Amino acid sequence: MSIFLKANWENIVMANYEIPEEILLKYLPKGVTIDLYKGKAYISLVGFLFKNTKIFNVPMYKLGTFEEINLRFYVSRKVGNEIRRGVVFINETVPYKAVAWLANALYKEHYTTIPTRHKWSFTDKQKEIKYEWLVNKKWNSIELFASKDQKKMEKNSFESFIFEHYYGYTKYNDTITEEYQIAHPSWLVNEIETYKIDCDFENMYGKDFAVLDKTEPSSIFLAEGSAITINWKRNKI
Repeated sequence: MSIFLKANWENIVMANYEIPEEILLKYLPKGVTIDLYKGKAYISLVGFLFKNTKIFNVPMYKLGTFEEINLRFYVSRKVGNEIRRGVVFINETVPYKAVAWLANALYKEHYTTIPTRHKWSFTDKQKEIKYEWLVNKKWNSIELFASKDQKKMEKNSFESFIFEHYYGYTKYNDTITEEYQIAHPSWLVNEIETYKIDCDFENMYGKDFAVLDKTEPSSIFLAEGSAITINWKRNKI
């Protein structure tokens, strides 16, 4: 099977918010259902670094390392006896127009282009991770301090629910959904010490998500990340 994309995803921050299911229904692609954790729906504000990106094994060089900020929620699909757990993106933000154009043209994704930047600072015991993105002349941000010690995610934990979705689903149109597979190992995570989020959700993602401006995250996680691959093949369902 052809590999479309290879890259490293590094220092992946997930701020997770409980959200009413009815808000997500208009964004739900055909053929999948909202994936719940203990009966509740969640949406995540995500920041991470895309690094050493290759398309069909061809390095992207100057365009190959960049920040991505996205807003995603969680879905599942039953195929025979298999439950495929995946994500749906409300929006994915990167700093390069060429990257956004390629993703949108090939896959009808929801990429937009705005300035982004990041700050990483490490000591022997602590990591500081900060991602910023510019919206209407205001820098939004997500920042945390975490222990440098790493640990495995516990099985059936909320961390594993958030991180371990290995399919993506895109609403191609009202009747067709595209399914693709993402491959990476189970990531190590760091214990969060403090965090700060400054995000204008309504301005960034629309009125449907204004509720998040008044909502504290249920949790915030940091994963070390790893090499990842995304298959070229997409199933239409």
